Amino acid sequence: MILKEMTNEDCVDVLARGHIAHLAYARDNRPYVVPIQYAFESPSLYAFSMPGQKIDWLRANPLVCIQVGESEDNEAWRSVVVEGRYEEFPDNEQWHGERLHAWSLLEKRSNWWEPGAMKPGTVPETGKTVVPVFFVIHIDSVTGRQSVAAETETALAV
Repeated sequence: MILKEMTNEDCVDVLARGHIAHLAYARDNRPYVVPIQYAFESPSLYAFSMPGQKIDWLRANPLVCIQVGESEDNEAWRSVVVEGRYEEFPDNEQWHGERLHAWSLLEKRSNWWEPGAMKPGTVPETGKTVVPVFFVIHIDSVTGRQSVAAETETALAV
């Protein structure tokens, strides 16, 4: 197996096909990674979460890294890494249009609210209304690598 750098176009194709990513973020020099479902609309990724640690940490440090992968088997895979910045769409009139846009992109996939939490509108056992958090990741850079058959490509040897 040989590793090959992916073109920007190939990276964008992976982002457009995908919908599950690993979101990495940090606070107080402590990293954390969680799966998220996203919608890609160049040059941004849109996502959703319920309030909690992830949102608290992202508010404190908006710099993030996202990894999206595709795999046919152990020797045929692609991995794209996005570096970017978190921006939240608060639940108010000023951000209403952006929240609706994010929702419209995300809802194109079934169960789009997973693994973020419960389906929006679902009331937890406490009876309190929980307002979902919609956000965008502004993409600063994208890189990717893929594996290729050794006999068909010349690249970085593994």
